[in-house]
Amino acid sequence: MYYLIHEILEECTKEALHQADSQYVVLLTSEEWKLEKDHFDMGIDMEPDSTEIFTTKAEVNYDSLTGTFSIPDRNNLSGEDLKFAFALDEKGVVFIDDSGAALKLIQNIQRTKKWRLPSLERFLYDFLDQIVKDDLRLMENYERELDAMEQSIMREDTNDVTSERVNDIRGDIRDIRIHYEQLMDLGQELVENENNFFKQENLRYFRLFLDRIARLHDTSTSIRDYTLQIRDLYKAHLDIKQNRIMTVLTVVTTIFMPLTLIVGWYGMNFRYMPELEARWGYPIVIISSVVIVVASLIFFKKKKWL
Repeated sequence: MYYLIHEILEECTKEALHQADSQYVVLLTSEEWKLEKDHFDMGIDMEPDSTEIFTTKAEVNYDSLTGTFSIPDRNNLSGEDLKFAFALDEKGVVFIDDSGAALKLIQNIQRTKKWRLPSLERFLYDFLDQIVKDDLRLMENYERELDAMEQSIMREDTNDVTSERVNDIRGDIRDIRIHYEQLMDLGQELVENENNFFKQENLRYFRLFLDRIARLHDTSTSIRDYTLQIRDLYKAHLDIKQNRIMTVLTVVTTIFMPLTLIVGWYGMNFRYMPELEARWGYPIVIISSVVIVVASLIFFKKKKWL
C-alpha cells in the first residue's frame, strides 16, 4: 500500500507515489520489497530482514536508516511479539511487514490524524506514539490490581492473591520495560539525525516521544518495585500464618504435657499404689486435669500467646 504525507495520510497508486514530490509512506510484504526496493533508491548497506526480528532497533546506513520493530502484544504481553522491518531516507519510509501490525498502526493514523504542518518527522512521531498510546492505561490497570492484592493481604483475605499472578505481572512489566529501552535507543538514533534526513526544527517530535517513553519507563520501574513489595508482603503473611499455626500447636502440646504425665504416672501397674483404692481418686484426677488446662489457658492468654 502506498501513501503520500499531506494534511492527512492519502492513499495513492505506486505510479502516483513515484511521480509526486511529497514524502511518502509505503507498506510492503517481504516478497514485494525484494521486487520493488530498487525503485526507492535507498543507499542500504544492511538489508532489513523481516524474517529474523528479535528487537526494536535502528541502524544507520550510508544513505538510509534501516531497522526493525518487535512490539509486545498489549493484549498478551507474554505471547509472541508483533514484528516488522523498515527502511527510510529523506523522501519517505517503507515498512516491510508480513504480520499486518504496521498496517493497523498506519490505518489508525490515517483515520485519526490531520496535520497542519505535514512532514515525515510528524508521521514517524504519530506512528511511534500509536505503539504506546494505551500503555498508561495498561500501567494503571496493573497498579489497581496490585492495590487490590495489597488490600486483600492486609485484610488477611488471600483467596484472590497468588504468587503466580504477581510473578506474571512482574514478567509482563519486565518485557515492556525492555521494549521501552529499545524504543529509547531507536528514538536516540532519530534525534542524532546522522544523515540529515530530518529538519532540525522537526527533531522536537522525537524529543517529545523520548520524554514520553522515559515517563512510561519510570512508571514501569515503579510497578516492578511494587510487585516485589507485594511478593514480600504475601510471603510475610504466609510466615505469620504459619507462625500462628505453630503457636497453637505449641500451646496445645504444652497444655497436654502435664496431663500426659498424669496418664503415664497412673498408668503404671504397681501393686501398692494408694490412689488405686482411694474412693475419690478418680474425681480428683479429673478435677486436677481441668484445673491444669484452665490455668494453662489463663497463663497463655495473659502472655498473649493465644
